[in-house]
Amino acid sequence: MDTLNVKGIRVYGYTGFFEAEQFLGQWFEVDLTLWLDLSKAGRSDELTDTLNYADAVAIVQKIVKESKFKMIERLAEAIADEILNTGKTNKVKVSLTKCQPPIPDFDGVITLEILRSRGDG
Repeated sequence: MDTLNVKGIRVYGYTGFFEAEQFLGQWFEVDLTLWLDLSKAGRSDELTDTLNYADAVAIVQKIVKESKFKMIERLAEAIADEILNTGKTNKVKVSLTKCQPPIPDFDGVITLEILRSRGDG
């Protein structure tokens, strides 16, 4: 199985446990790894024979911008579900980073990764 990596999708969104996070929002960054068979597209040179990575970026942007979940775990699940629902990939890894988590005296980031396959559930 081949992989397609889409990295650095940076989107402003409104997911977070605290009310201020859902009202004021914050930056998120998403990386995707998509498992799919790229051999048909490699032979045909046709976009319809693969998952258009612009579509994957648009899916992530829409979900992060429009969702108001409490937990980043739920946001990552929503992204994975929608990517799998394209029918173009059987497996996806979503790496979701909260770029400025509201933690006192903490200047780092929080990243979670989930791996989902069609038929999980």
